[in-house]
Amino acid sequence: MTRRVLLSCGEPSGDLYAGALTRELRALEPGIDVFGLGGPQFTAAGGRVIADYRGLAVTGLTEPIARIPQLAAARRGILGAASQTPPDVFVPIDFWGFNYRLARNVARRGVPVVYYISPQLWATRPWRMKTMREVAKLVLVIFPFEEAIYRDADVPVTFVGHPLVDLAHSSQPRSEFLAGRGLPATAPTVGILPGSRPSEVTRILPDLVAAASLIRARVPGAQFLVARAPNLNDALFDILRDGRLPQTVIVEADTDTVLASCDVALIASGTATVQAALHDTPMVIVYRVSPWTYRLGRHLLNVSTFGMVNLIAGSKIVPELIQDAFTPEAVATEAVSMLTDAARAAHIREGLRNVRERLGVGGASHRAAEAILRMATRRQDR
Repeated sequence: MTRRVLLSCGEPSGDLYAGALTRELRALEPGIDVFGLGGPQFTAAGGRVIADYRGLAVTGLTEPIARIPQLAAARRGILGAASQTPPDVFVPIDFWGFNYRLARNVARRGVPVVYYISPQLWATRPWRMKTMREVAKLVLVIFPFEEAIYRDADVPVTFVGHPLVDLAHSSQPRSEFLAGRGLPATAPTVGILPGSRPSEVTRILPDLVAAASLIRARVPGAQFLVARAPNLNDALFDILRDGRLPQTVIVEADTDTVLASCDVALIASGTATVQAALHDTPMVIVYRVSPWTYRLGRHLLNVSTFGMVNLIAGSKIVPELIQDAFTPEAVATEAVSMLTDAARAAHIREGLRNVRERLGVGGASHRAAEAILRMATRRQDR
């Protein structure tokens, strides 16, 4: 009997993890049917896409309102597919606002829910743990500190490690990568990572470009690599095409090599900060949402730091410049310090080493796949 796994991810990082998970599921059970909401990574791994996540993901509390029709259509399509071919297990990957509603519906049908890449419920609105406890038979967490949080909330949980430990590999050595783009390997190199969603890039990239201009004025010969996430509109990067920032190259869909080739990275808070830690790259974390979202959301924060590497470390090992604190001058000051103060850069790298150790050993996607198949087996054996 063919086992079926319904999966739902709603952004590029989730699609990356979905692809890795699907490969492991298919390696363990070649005939398995994995279907649901995904993107190109999920498809490449052999997943069956019922709805494509691209165009659904936005950030903030109020911004998703404009996506309600698309989100509703995607939910209907997924639930329709689940009615036609009932799954043995449902695996939501992060994307809480969409996935928890889907999980409730699927759980009511008697399908066990294994939540993978748990959303950061502990950071804002921790009362949502009650919803997680109601819908999830198991939560698979990727950060070590999360396990105790979920266990204390009486949510079944297993720490599997971070999938990026296996996935974060550069495609070329720094010297070859830079030379291939006409950049000298010995020059100070700064990465610019403005996020993977259009709304993020719109709010973050202009100030990072302004900061880069200040860095170049203070660090002669500084050059820049801009990591462009896939499926973003060219117009979002027009600001880089007017010649105001010489020695700048846009690199699409190769974030790991960009990070491995940089001396410092300017990064929108998110998955890329963990990738930077895995590549031993000092960073300045930035973020900005709409003023209205920030006013609503800042009172809901339940943590003292924002960046994931700082949360993992348990202390602020890299600077965070959030909302009004995120200015070109502030970013440039921090980046120049890291480029010119060897002792500070070494101290940050020591902190990043501790972060890497806490992320666990490789094999996270494999362990997650095994846990999901165990749950699917229990469902079939009933």
